[in-house]
Amino acid sequence: MATINQIIKNPKRVEKAIVKSAALEKNPQKKGIVIKILTRKPKKPNSALRKLAKVKLSNKRIIDAYIVGEGHNIQEHSIVLIRGGRTPDLPGINYKLVRGKYDLAGVINRRTSRSKYGTKLIKNENKHKPEKT
Repeated sequence: MATINQIIKNPKRVEKAIVKSAALEKNPQKKGIVIKILTRKPKKPNSALRKLAKVKLSNKRIIDAYIVGEGHNIQEHSIVLIRGGRTPDLPGINYKLVRGKYDLAGVINRRTSRSKYGTKLIKNENKHKPEKT
């Protein structure tokens, strides 16, 4: 960061703001085509195999995006929607796939936080009705 005296002496030196999701080009989402599906191990102390997709966006950029939720149905050449959002235990992964849009289906049997996972509300559930005896 430049000091006040440095800015007064040379105004052109003012540093540019760092854009965390540059591939989106200031858009909320971007459409892309899946090139490859891969897995990666998270940083310590976590342990898992996180599912990722290498995606070529509509602006010709290639990025890695995290596939949220349990299970997925995408494969190579699937059309997906990308949003911003970093995955803290995966370094360099700053994008996520939007579930329930284009070829990526929503999470099956999801009951809570459904909007994040592209799952519709099931109206005819018997969880609040009293049992007949």
